[in-house]
Amino acid sequence: MMVLVFWLLGIALIVLQTTLLQYLPLWLGRPDFIFIFVAIIAYRFAWIPGIFLVFTIGWILDVVAGIQLGIYPLMCLLTFTGLKILTNKSPVKETTYQIPLVGLSYFLMQMFLYFICSLTSPDLLPEWSWGVTLQRTALVMVSAIPMFLLCSSLYENIQKRQLRSKPMRRRRPRTQ
Repeated sequence: MMVLVFWLLGIALIVLQTTLLQYLPLWLGRPDFIFIFVAIIAYRFAWIPGIFLVFTIGWILDVVAGIQLGIYPLMCLLTFTGLKILTNKSPVKETTYQIPLVGLSYFLMQMFLYFICSLTSPDLLPEWSWGVTLQRTALVMVSAIPMFLLCSSLYENIQKRQLRSKPMRRRRPRTQ
């Protein structure tokens, strides 16, 4: 149930990001909601359901908006794996590291993707700009705050409903 709801939410975010957000002016910026969503999945889900979610969402995004096939699933899987490994059994409180780690991973992923794209198709890439990259990273970090709040409350509501729907087992008295 939880995986299905978040998968449908991922599909809605892909539609939002590839259609409506494209009409925003460039000076306003376009936050990468899919990247934030992958980070949320890495923080909330176990390995197997998380890998299923991020791979299918990356694959759908690649089919809808990809220029070079395979880049979006690779980006989603690398981000999920990196965040999952870094936050596994962390003694630090979750809310302390979530947003800064999203920003750091987004920045590093932009550098990695620029490097990969420079090797595969250098004629399509604009020049690297630290200012633009830092601006996008800041935009992702700011837009991650409300998205984390909304997705966390959705996750907790679904968990509560699943717990309420399971009836408690009654112990039968032992007969001697």
